[in-house]
Amino acid sequence: MQQEMDEEIARVYAENGIEGLKTSWVMELLRLRYGGPMTITELAESVQRTHSAMSQKVTAMRAAGWVRTTPGTDARSKKIELTAKATEIIGLLAAEWRATEAAILEIESELPFSIADYATAVEQARQRKSFHDRIVERLAADPAWIGPPSADPESP
Repeated sequence: MQQEMDEEIARVYAENGIEGLKTSWVMELLRLRYGGPMTITELAESVQRTHSAMSQKVTAMRAAGWVRTTPGTDARSKKIELTAKATEIIGLLAAEWRATEAAILEIESELPFSIADYATAVEQARQRKSFHDRIVERLAADPAWIGPPSADPESP
């Protein structure tokens, strides 16, 4: 579901001439717009991600031309800030974010539960028993499943 929604948002970007932007970068770009330049640690904390994950994301966004790094307050730190390319479209991204949130609320109004509640319920079910374990149990009960081929050349 999330992948399909991301693909549809990416289609909105493409239809409006926004090239080379991953939907997964928008939250961070908006945080930089409203919070100003931040260190990787500050940006990671603001979106509840690990430093490592944010570092990788910043590297990708920098390579794509959406952010740049500048010297921080000491020799070890760097600040991440928007490039002119990002600043030029950040208003559009904020509008898209608002429209996306409104569309999600509209979809939720048509459902007997919220998308967030659904995602939470699915995760809780997976914590009780993994998707892997559920598949393996069903395969064990299916006579058509004979399992992986044996490594023993003498086995049938």
